[in-house]
Amino acid sequence: MIKIDPNTRLIDLTVGDLMELLESIQGEKAAPQAATVPERKYVYGIAGIAQIFNCSMTTANRIKASGRIDRAISQTGRIIVVDADLALELFNNNK
Repeated sequence: MIKIDPNTRLIDLTVGDLMELLESIQGEKAAPQAATVPERKYVYGIAGIAQIFNCSMTTANRIKASGRIDRAISQTGRIIVVDADLALELFNNNK
């Protein structure tokens, strides 16, 4: 790790100095973020269900109507939001 005087102007740094400084800052911030929860993937509508299961819209309607993935679906009126990872897990566990 390089020691740069806090009073050094940015214009006086070499590209190497700047890259090393940025890498050291990223390394310090990367450690606390390692414990973050993985991001959930959401799809929308019957078309989203068809995309998850790689099937037709008719089959996606049947899957939704069967109730096998109800815990993964959040529906308000005509708006359908599906947690893709949970839907796949529920579908595979209910076979």
